[in-house]
Amino acid sequence: MAIEQFNRSLPMVLYRTLDAVMPRFRKIFNEFGLTEQQWRVLRVLWEREAETLNRLAALTLIPAPSLVGIVDRLERDQLVIRQRSQADRRKVNIVLTSPGAALEDEIMPQVAAAYAELKRSVDSETWIKVLEGLQAIAESEEQRQ
Repeated sequence: MAIEQFNRSLPMVLYRTLDAVMPRFRKIFNEFGLTEQQWRVLRVLWEREAETLNRLAALTLIPAPSLVGIVDRLERDQLVIRQRSQADRRKVNIVLTSPGAALEDEIMPQVAAAYAELKRSVDSETWIKVLEGLQAIAESEEQRQ
C-alpha cells in the first residue's frame, strides 16, 4: 500500500487544520489572559465543577506533571482551588472558584461565535462526517492501547 502524498497525509492535514482553526480561539484566550491549556482545564471544570488532577489530565490530554503547573497558575489567579476529598483524603480535587465560574459567562459567547463561524466554513453534513471520522480514529487508537 502506498503512503499518501506528504501534504495529504493525516498528520499534515491535522496540523494545517489546527493552524487554520486555533488562531481565532487563541485570540480570545489571550484577551482573557489564558493559555490554551488553562482554557482546556477551565472548560472541563465548567461542565463538572471539580475533578481530580489525574482525571483532569485524562480529559484535557495534558500530562499530569505539566498540569500541576497549569493548575498552580490558575490557582494563583484565583480561578480554581485545590480541595482535599472528604471521602478519600489521598485525593485532591481541583475546584472552580466563583471568579472561575463567572469567567465562563464572559468568554463563552465569544468562543461560541468563533465556533459558529468555523462551522459555516463547510456544509453541516461534511462537519458531522469530519467529527465522526476523527472520533472513530481516536476511539480505535485508544482501544489499541
